[in-house]
Amino acid sequence: MSTATDQRTFDSVNPATGALVGTHPLHDAAAVDAAVRGAGEAARWWAGLGFEGRRRRLFDFKAVLTRDLRRVARKIHEETGKPEGDAVLETALAVVQLDWAARNARKVLGPRRVGTGLVGMNLAATLEYLPLGVVGVIGPWNYPVFTPMGSIAYALAAGNAVVFKPSELTPGTGVLLAELFARSVPEHPVLQVVTGLGETGAALAAHPGVGKISFTGSTATAKRVMAACAANLTPMVAECGGKDALIVDADADLPAAADAALWGAMSNAGQTCVGVERVYVVETVHDAFLDELTRRAKAVRGGEHYGPMTLPAQTEVVRGHVEDALARGGEAAVGGAASVRPPFVDPVVLTGVPEESSAVQEETFGPTVTVNKVASLEEALERANAVAYGLGGTVFSGNTRRAMEIARRMLSGMTAVNGILSFVAVPALPFGGVGGSGFGRVHGADGLREFARPKAIARQRFPLPGMTLSSFERTPADLDRLVKLITFLHGRRKG
Repeated sequence: MSTATDQRTFDSVNPATGALVGTHPLHDAAAVDAAVRGAGEAARWWAGLGFEGRRRRLFDFKAVLTRDLRRVARKIHEETGKPEGDAVLETALAVVQLDWAARNARKVLGPRRVGTGLVGMNLAATLEYLPLGVVGVIGPWNYPVFTPMGSIAYALAAGNAVVFKPSELTPGTGVLLAELFARSVPEHPVLQVVTGLGETGAALAAHPGVGKISFTGSTATAKRVMAACAANLTPMVAECGGKDALIVDADADLPAAADAALWGAMSNAGQTCVGVERVYVVETVHDAFLDELTRRAKAVRGGEHYGPMTLPAQTEVVRGHVEDALARGGEAAVGGAASVRPPFVDPVVLTGVPEESSAVQEETFGPTVTVNKVASLEEALERANAVAYGLGGTVFSGNTRRAMEIARRMLSGMTAVNGILSFVAVPALPFGGVGGSGFGRVHGADGLREFARPKAIARQRFPLPGMTLSSFERTPADLDRLVKLITFLHGRRKG
């Protein structure tokens, strides 16, 4: 958590112990302006290094980050309260993303020839992707390295400078990332950090010198960031909340599905945008699955297997969702409202929860999960898709073909099959949502293109005889020849 101590600084505090972690500047609009202006100059130098020059520098950064991985994990642990082992995993995954972006930037974004077709047979056409200049990244607190690095690494690999505003709950982690980057790129402020509360992020989003904003946070905050971006028509990537579902087929591996559901729902105290919040189980295996999940969940405890609620106010959201589910006729297979013991929340498994309840429709962002019985996979899919969010999802089935079909039809940006959050471990896969979960993509080739602008160039190699089309000297005969060519190419029906 964080508290403002005066008009110039604020504190980051360990949410599990209340211990002071660090004190950081409250950067105002003037400080943000200075950072963006400096980044603009740095961006020109950074872009001038070319793909190979940037690749070498990013590999250096990767090595520095890897050597200091434990130090970074400790800072994450201190500011979020999550177990240090989970912080190590998060940082390791960020290193993998950084490596992929650096290795693949030229292949994805570099100049390439494209076909011109017969009408443009006298042209040479090329397509490339150029840097935007300065990218503003507004990061979250739940994964303060992995999530923002999904934007930072790709924006840097694409040739941009970055101004990063970390969450006010985890500012020290953001500052440390910038310090480590400066070891590899000391010449110019290619990656800068501005710290502060919401006003700092708003100043970054509204700055006319920012070419794009990448935001991760709640859907409500994303709307405010979009409003700030609108003043300058600044495009943005919005990675917002989720209410992800896990579907269990009748022939699924139930122990594996229960283990996945438990980790997906409870790890990081449930504070995961692509965490499992709903489970739909085909009725023939519902009771067996619930028994398996219940047995496993009773062995897990907040403060021992996962950390505290990093955002203190979230505990009351969790309590409200649990109480609403029970009041509407749901049952607690594990835990209940008493599981909320700030700053920790013990696992809560609810079953028979009506679909209109807040525990099913709204993002809980805590270590709770609903388990509901369905008659068929089709009903499971229909319920899974009947919320405003569309970020991730999971399908467990013994039939691969059936599982893949359900996965495709899930209204989500990503789906895991017979595993949990597996798409996060594949850097070539894009990450992002639909609907209330936002738009745009990070990671993979789509993530690189997200932080670049396509540049198309068509060069005339020689005049096209008898086809003077874009000239006031065009004749009716020129048009007749064009019509004949188009008719020959496109005028016949083909099966």
